[in-house]
Amino acid sequence: MSKFQQTIQDYRGRAATFWMARTEQERKFLAVGGAVLVLGLFYGVLLDPALSGRARLAVELPALRQQAAEMQALSREAIALRGQTSIAPPAMTREGLTASLSAQGVTPQSVNITGEYAKVQLNNVAFAGVVAWLEAARVDSRIAVQDANFVAQDTAGMVNATLTLRQNLQ
Repeated sequence: MSKFQQTIQDYRGRAATFWMARTEQERKFLAVGGAVLVLGLFYGVLLDPALSGRARLAVELPALRQQAAEMQALSREAIALRGQTSIAPPAMTREGLTASLSAQGVTPQSVNITGEYAKVQLNNVAFAGVVAWLEAARVDSRIAVQDANFVAQDTAGMVNATLTLRQNLQ
């Protein structure tokens, strides 16, 4: 016999001795108490979580279905809009570049436009301002940097920059 089986036999013997030492009334009382305890555990561990979860899902499910329907409608709309052509940004002009630079707090030294390219010279400007302007120009006007030359100045964060830009109109 294994040690585990021996331990089980030992517990059974102790339980039988305990049970036989009780009177008939105590046995009935312990049996009813044990049954109530088992039923309480069954309800608390298995039945109540299932019932409360079902009730919670009955409340949440209509809202989730509504959200799913809205997401499907938005998805269909996005698919429909994907096929449409986008609005072309305004053409790159000297005045437009100067105005957008000024809006970012950057003053250009010179702006020259030749065909579809623009050359912008900036002297002693904040590097962060130039980067912010380039990002805004990329998003708003589809302007891409073809060539860039930055020279750091003695003051931290200040640069001289020469930028060659090209607008993508497609």
